[in-house]
Amino acid sequence: MATEPPRCAASREPERLLRGAKADVPPGSASSAAAEGEEEGGGGRSARLLNGCVPLSHQVAGHMYGKDKGGILQHPDGTVLKQLQPAPRGPRELEFYNKVYAADCEDSVFLELQKYLPKYYGTWSSPTAPNDLYLKLEDVTHRFKKPCIMDVKIGQKSYDPYASAEKIKQQVSKYPLMEEIGFLVLGMRVYRAHSDSYETQNQHYGRGLTKETVKDGVAQFFHNGFCLRKDAVAASIQKIKEILQWFEKQKQLNFYASSLLFVYDGLYPMTTTWLNDGSLVEKGRVSKGQVPSGGTLEYNNNIRVISSTENGKVETSVGKGFSKMYALHKRHQSQISLKVETVEQDNIWKSSACLSQEHLNGNVIPQLEKVFCHMPTTLPESMEVEVRMIDFAHVFPSNTHDEGYIHGLKNLITVLQNILDT
Repeated sequence: MATEPPRCAASREPERLLRGAKADVPPGSASSAAAEGEEEGGGGRSARLLNGCVPLSHQVAGHMYGKDKGGILQHPDGTVLKQLQPAPRGPRELEFYNKVYAADCEDSVFLELQKYLPKYYGTWSSPTAPNDLYLKLEDVTHRFKKPCIMDVKIGQKSYDPYASAEKIKQQVSKYPLMEEIGFLVLGMRVYRAHSDSYETQNQHYGRGLTKETVKDGVAQFFHNGFCLRKDAVAASIQKIKEILQWFEKQKQLNFYASSLLFVYDGLYPMTTTWLNDGSLVEKGRVSKGQVPSGGTLEYNNNIRVISSTENGKVETSVGKGFSKMYALHKRHQSQISLKVETVEQDNIWKSSACLSQEHLNGNVIPQLEKVFCHMPTTLPESMEVEVRMIDFAHVFPSNTHDEGYIHGLKNLITVLQNILDT
């Protein structure tokens, strides 16, 4: 992958935008095998014609390569190629990237904006199809082992100021609620740890969400099949707030039909295995079997649950990666009190829950899994979430705040905060 943004790429007419995916695929990996399969299968001929580029396997929205005229590809060097749209949308998006990433740019607004965009590496075209121009962009999912990806369109209007009355009517009819809440889920791809598989939703899923169901609809993106990944929710809120601060300061640009791309790793670092029976728990799957007497459950991130029959106590110790302590004490034969303590510098967060042993039926693993996954206030050091702005075919100069985009960001933060607090 290229390491430096280009020096203001040459201006040539463009075509359509691109949404998240998977890159820097090591040979022999699952994603590499999938890519090879696409080359050998129906998309093989197209891949060869495009100098080894293959359709983006993790795309969740936008034009799909092979289904639409445009589409998103993955270059062998790990970058993402977004085919430019016809004029005026394509040239407008190309101009946007060239202006923000200009080598001589001294505008503090643009320089800060770079932090919230995919890195831009100029344009690319295949020697066999030199007139098909692509934007060459960073693949923001490349560092994730099991990337979970969601595309959310932001703003109260999905049409620009120059749209015809017919276009406006068409866009509003697709999702009338967008004018009120300011965002629309365009698609998502979520890793389900319990089945070691992905679940995908397209634009029809988002358009079916109402004011009453939008919170639960967005929450599905953060659910791994075991529990809600509140760590990823909290990190996403922080990222959005940073983008919101940028919008509240700038009055140079207004964005229409633009999106936020969310990415987090579905492979949570806290997968579990039984030391005395490796078959019970593997790849983060929790067995429905009971905790064996005197057995030990070890968490890969230096978290251990040690059961002892001597004093009726189950103790846990946690490594530096989480700086947390867990203790499970047996108070009575019919009741277990589960206490969780988290120490992060001067902040102490405590919660407790009483669980009937009869209800647990001797199986504490699902309860432990539930507690470990619901700790939103502090994040593991290895936790990474990406929230990047994408799709800039409808960006226009302005001298006012982008109130529609700001409205959408604030409402999305509110929804995520409600998910976190529930």
